[in-house]
Amino acid sequence: MIILIGSVIFGTGYSVKEMQKELSKQEVSSDTLAPDMVIPGGMPIGIYLETEGVMVLGTDKISSADGVSCEPAAHLVKAGDYIVACNGTMIQNKKELQRILKNLPDNETVLKIRRNEKYLKIKITPATDKHGEKKLGIWVRDNAQGLGTVTFLDSNSRFGALGHGIHDTNTNELMEIKKGSVYETSIRSIQKGKNGEPGGIEGVIVYNRYNVLGNIDKNTDCGIFGKLDRIDTLFFDQTPLEVASEQELEKGAALIRCNVEGEVKDYKIRITKIDKFTKEENKGLEIEVTDPELLEITGGIIQGMSGAPIIQNGKIAGAVTHVFVNDPTKGYGIFIEKMLKHVE
Repeated sequence: MIILIGSVIFGTGYSVKEMQKELSKQEVSSDTLAPDMVIPGGMPIGIYLETEGVMVLGTDKISSADGVSCEPAAHLVKAGDYIVACNGTMIQNKKELQRILKNLPDNETVLKIRRNEKYLKIKITPATDKHGEKKLGIWVRDNAQGLGTVTFLDSNSRFGALGHGIHDTNTNELMEIKKGSVYETSIRSIQKGKNGEPGGIEGVIVYNRYNVLGNIDKNTDCGIFGKLDRIDTLFFDQTPLEVASEQELEKGAALIRCNVEGEVKDYKIRITKIDKFTKEENKGLEIEVTDPELLEITGGIIQGMSGAPIIQNGKIAGAVTHVFVNDPTKGYGIFIEKMLKHVE
């Protein structure tokens, strides 16, 4: 069994080219990076995603005062649909939909939904429940929030994080986002992982405009991507690393960079498997934590560590993405090249 390790969000000697040695002596801003270099992350971030409308999780039966039950939306909407308007009024979030539902007419209600990339109009006759309230019998959710780790920053101030997409916990569908934001966060506690019990990072995130670091514009199976506005606030160390190609990677010693002790540090791991032909883009690497210090603190890989950069031979190789539920010392990673395709 495996689990995504974002919370709906890790030194040894390096073999480095002479140019990189010179660059490593100074801090650099993102606009001075060579095309094949990025600034590695490892810092925790708060994540907030907004959808277009509200996402349908499923339908349910409504029980009336006389004990009769019906399911108004059955076979009309399905999990993964997005309700974007109700009776001609645009829906931005769940609260707006709830306000409209309080004044539903007795006759048909018209929902505008987005299913995949098509927009449809669905007519539903609401039911009156035992409290006299009109209901459509649809479970919905709107926004998602959590904690993860930033992986890299490129020369255009574009960042990548998580290494896997943010999926709805009920439908397991990749969330289609309208926009999102990245926030400052601080680590409050660490829950150590055990066999069968994935650990996690608990952070403090204040969702206000003063703590916004940048915007998220993509949620993909390879991670979330966007642009940072306050680079210096997040990236204290702006030393760049070269990007490792898939062909350069090898089984053996590597590092993960993350913040589990109040500062960003590198911890020892081993790359145990490299699968260049994996069907799941975010599972090209299998890794095992070997660092005694990290094992003592976290037990291995924990939720919130997803996106932590993987470094091998002085180059950024990928990012941590999943943990094995029955063995938290092991997990999956994604090739950095697959993440970088989404910021080109």
